[in-house]
Amino acid sequence: MINPARQNHDQQPDDLSSADDYIAPVPRISVQAFCVTDETAAVVLAAGSDRRFSKAHLTVKMGGAAAAIEVYHSMPTPNVIILETSDRGDVLADLDELATVCDPGTRVVVIGSERDAAPYRELLRRGVNDYVIGPIETLDVLRSISSLFSASETVTTGRVVAVVGAKGGVGASTVAHNVAWAIARDMAMDSVVIDLDLAFGTAGLDYNQDPMQNIANAIFQPDRPDTALMERLLAKCTDRLSLLAAPATLDRVYDFGAEAFDAIFDTLRMATPCIVLDIPHQWSGWTRRALIGADEIVIVAEPDLANLRNAKNILNVLKAARPNDRPPLYCLNQVGMPKRPEIEVKEFIKTIESKPIAVIPCDSRLFGEAANNGQMIAEVSASHATSKLFVQMAQRLTGRGETKKPRSSFLAPIMMKLRAKA
Repeated sequence: MINPARQNHDQQPDDLSSADDYIAPVPRISVQAFCVTDETAAVVLAAGSDRRFSKAHLTVKMGGAAAAIEVYHSMPTPNVIILETSDRGDVLADLDELATVCDPGTRVVVIGSERDAAPYRELLRRGVNDYVIGPIETLDVLRSISSLFSASETVTTGRVVAVVGAKGGVGASTVAHNVAWAIARDMAMDSVVIDLDLAFGTAGLDYNQDPMQNIANAIFQPDRPDTALMERLLAKCTDRLSLLAAPATLDRVYDFGAEAFDAIFDTLRMATPCIVLDIPHQWSGWTRRALIGADEIVIVAEPDLANLRNAKNILNVLKAARPNDRPPLYCLNQVGMPKRPEIEVKEFIKTIESKPIAVIPCDSRLFGEAANNGQMIAEVSASHATSKLFVQMAQRLTGRGETKKPRSSFLAPIMMKLRAKA
């Protein structure tokens, strides 16, 4: 029997820059699509190559409902069936017959057209989990499959924000830690910072933490890390912010395969709304994979030639690897350092061909005091313009607008006095 349907969500905007259209990664499932047109088959195949589909197994076949019914008479059904309707077919009759060969738990997504005669309510009664009106685009497929598992089962799927420096020593870790602090404090989101610079990480110092356990306890253990283990490894920085620290020791060499951190990220996604990755400045299989797999990326650069070249190279690589995502973001840090020749911000923007998410001015005293005291910039000076910049970055990266305080009426003082007398 096909599972009950959820509400239709097609026809959402595909403008990646106009709205926060967060699409969670698809879990390890099998998806089989039965298409009628070559155009739809090509779009579904393109969705299968997206980063969010990397753990799922996708098969695309032609023939529509008739082919699906014939196949499933002799083999078990997958987790999800994508079914494109035919103008000449009876979609309700096809769904009735498909239900006779569907295994329990199989979910069905129907790709229809405006010419479909079947009312949407009848499709729901047949157990369709989602109905999308064609012609479809890649994001329609991703959004539909993702929401079947992230919404219908109320599973928390955390958003991953990756921060990396265009060059060593540009302050990417400082930016990552302060943005994570703002996400937890000002956005009121439970968050975890993961310090991925195992040899030289500074997150423990910046948050004034000295945890006994760290990410090495998870990465080097033989079994797949579970939620209970990750909870034990996290150091509590605030009520909403936790830290998975780096060992920051040189007693071993930290060489990893491309998928070394996948299990850690997947486990934390299931329980944490926001995960901030502090990625070291190196180019390897696992750093590239972590960046490509993140939901939002921030490249931190200083205004000089090497940073400009590196930032543009990283942006170009990530854009090509993530065709269905918003472009990565970048911020300029330590701008206006005394006696240092710099590339002007407008020239940096002209070369990168986009504006930075933030331009952080140089303030050696403020940042030095925060680093030496194990504090965030907002703890040293909450009213400083840089503190507000980190809050703005947090808002942009979490897709949340500014939390506006309710305006008080000019009658409020009088009303308070009346309540006091009462």
